[in-house]
Amino acid sequence: MDIRAIFMGLSFAFIWSSAFSSARIIVSEAPPLASLSLRFLISGILAVILARMMGQSWHLTRDQWRATFIFGLCQNALYLGLFFVAMQTIEASLASIIASVMPLMVAFAGWAFMGDRLRPLAVAGLIAGMIGVVIIMGSRFNGGVDLFGIVLCVVGTVALSIATLSMRGASSGGNLMMIVGLQMFVGAAVLALVSLMLERIEVHFTWPLVLAFAYTTLAPGVLATWIWFALVARIGPMRAATFHFLNPFFGVAIASALLGEKLGAADIAGVAIIAGGILAVQLSRQTQR
Repeated sequence: MDIRAIFMGLSFAFIWSSAFSSARIIVSEAPPLASLSLRFLISGILAVILARMMGQSWHLTRDQWRATFIFGLCQNALYLGLFFVAMQTIEASLASIIASVMPLMVAFAGWAFMGDRLRPLAVAGLIAGMIGVVIIMGSRFNGGVDLFGIVLCVVGTVALSIATLSMRGASSGGNLMMIVGLQMFVGAAVLALVSLMLERIEVHFTWPLVLAFAYTTLAPGVLATWIWFALVARIGPMRAATFHFLNPFFGVAIASALLGEKLGAADIAGVAIIAGGILAVQLSRQTQR
């Protein structure tokens, strides 16, 4: 874990967390599913071009093709699709907090369904994460938050957890950047079909919309993915995953600074507890490794 790895991890966590605020801007001016489908199409083309420049091939193994479709459906179509719809009625900070519990869900699912062992530190982290969520949700419900939007985010986070677990066998065989691009095409196709059935295409072109769309396409869509894979190659997936504990901090801070969203004492306390739980789970994994 050298200085370069720390800088890469901080950059990844910041860019990943900023996607919620940029998405909030997009869905206020354009239909969420159509916008997301277009974003995936552009990001997928860029990722495939990068993969070819890196000498990668689209001749994937059977496990990689399976992971590509599952990841494209669960992360891109379900997770991000549901979050984009939800952020029409809930704040970006709340959406980022809900999404940040994904590492805790993955740890629990790995124990419940895949035979992973949980050390006492990981169990303590899971309990802390649940306590943090209860604190935040209790304060938000008292403030009149949209329940349907929260349900969409929770379902989306479950889908993201499934997508993350599906990638366990995708790294064997190489061609990771190609997988990134192809799974974006899967998400783009599914979302385009759903958008045609459910949405009315009405866009209010403004500079904030243009800038937010360009940013979310290039930064979270391509740059953050490249940084993540480079970080994993440098320090390994266990150590790299530790940086996820920064996501709730960055998510609420960016939403507050960029969108002016207000945070209460319960939000800050809950975020700190969730981040501590994520860190405990990741440190437990490293110790077990």
